[in-house]
Amino acid sequence: MNDLEKTERHLPKRLKGLWKLLFGRTTMFALLMAVQIIVLFGGFAVLGTQIIAVNYVVGFSAFLILVYLLNSKQDSAMRMTWILIIASIPIFGVVLFIYTRIQPGTSSLKERTMELQEQQRNYLQPDRETLELEMVEARQEYGLFKYIYEEGNFPSYRDACVRFFPLGEDKFREMLRQLDRAEKFIFMEYFIIEKGEMWDAIFEILKKKAEEGVEVRLMYDGTCTLSLLPRKFPKEMEACGIQCKEFSPMVPFLSTHQNNRDHRKILVIDGRVAFTGGVNLADEYINRKVRFGHWKDTAIMVQGAAVDSFTLMFLQMWNLRETGREQYLEYIVAADQPIDEDMHRGGLIAPYGDSPLDDEPVGEKVYLDIINRASEHVHIMTPYLILSETMIHSLIYASQRGIDVKIILPHIPDKKYAYWLARTYYRELITGGVKIYEYTPGFVHAKVFTSDNIRSVVGTINMDYRSLYLHFECAAYIYNNPVVEDIEEDFMDTLDMCERITLENCRTFSPVGKVIGRALRIIAPLM
Repeated sequence: MNDLEKTERHLPKRLKGLWKLLFGRTTMFALLMAVQIIVLFGGFAVLGTQIIAVNYVVGFSAFLILVYLLNSKQDSAMRMTWILIIASIPIFGVVLFIYTRIQPGTSSLKERTMELQEQQRNYLQPDRETLELEMVEARQEYGLFKYIYEEGNFPSYRDACVRFFPLGEDKFREMLRQLDRAEKFIFMEYFIIEKGEMWDAIFEILKKKAEEGVEVRLMYDGTCTLSLLPRKFPKEMEACGIQCKEFSPMVPFLSTHQNNRDHRKILVIDGRVAFTGGVNLADEYINRKVRFGHWKDTAIMVQGAAVDSFTLMFLQMWNLRETGREQYLEYIVAADQPIDEDMHRGGLIAPYGDSPLDDEPVGEKVYLDIINRASEHVHIMTPYLILSETMIHSLIYASQRGIDVKIILPHIPDKKYAYWLARTYYRELITGGVKIYEYTPGFVHAKVFTSDNIRSVVGTINMDYRSLYLHFECAAYIYNNPVVEDIEEDFMDTLDMCERITLENCRTFSPVGKVIGRALRIIAPLM
């Protein structure tokens, strides 16, 4: 125990919160980042003494960057944001843009990602009978399945076996049951882990399984160490026989690859069963702790051959910062595993991952494909709404051609700025015929698409720039499986607890929130 921890231990309870605020890792991290920004601006001030030469260099650099941006494949809103920054504050904008493009850490990660994807192709090959089924019975879906395989490197599987959980509590109960049945290996990859009732119950099983000789691997995102987990957490796990990795530890250094967080939620057990969805490992996700009213989340459990895709997703991230090759074959065993009786069987499923390092926004394109091909309805649940022009136009056009487009969002937000920003899209979408609802009991964290009672997506991908362009994400596209009816039924049940937002509601929004939201639209693609 260090001196700061000893001092904190003897403080009165009411002062401990202030102590953590002043001397916690998050505060120290923010201070060190602020120092770097001050130094950068100080450097601009020094350069200002040579203002004429600096103006020429900056002006020429800005011109070259603008030409590059106008010819790049970036989202139009992303390009416009950079153009505005460079035009408004040229020196800072030029330096920041160059800085974000030359970092060796990002380029090496990109090379490693492509290498792992090539390795993955050797283990996940399309099944001939599945392809024939798609060509004959699911011709409309063939193009999307082909895209997910060729660009995302994940095949589709016939005779899908899926179960849907409409709440985090439901997933948690089944998760404990399945963990207790583990015999060979447990792979866990979560964006957030926080100590509490949920984690304590899981940890007890993981310790027991490690003692029994089960291979247990645990990975979590580095943002947890800012306030949720101690830095020694991996060593605590390893002392219990659990292999543990912190993905991309947060360091107080200006860096673009620190934006590329591991937002996935994956659990694979014995290659027999896999879980994904919005549920992290913290008590608010199962409503044991109330933070923003009732927490509405969803998840799915997958069995059968499709589990192999989740296994490879996990191993890919586990090895992203390693060298050499993983011995994948011993973990690719899903096709030989039994199926639980309570699983929905039938149709097709394509689990897929999305990486910010391969320049292919698979998550966004799957969502757009669902919207653009819908013939009756598109129903969406998402915690955030920060949209590209393409997404806005697709939602409105779907509504204009007679598609019932409904979006459920939180009424009690976890982040005020994201809520204010989301509300700036309401008027345009509502005017275009899109129906917007807010979940009045609390916060919606589910990431769900359903369409025409035949297709659905459940995963970790929000409708915002961070999920669609900056984070590592995952999801499963499900076609013609009975579980789609369960997902649609849950959407309609949730709708009964929502308030529909009208143009009149939009006029009564907080004036302060409106101003802040509109200002944030300028930099939304970089948030």
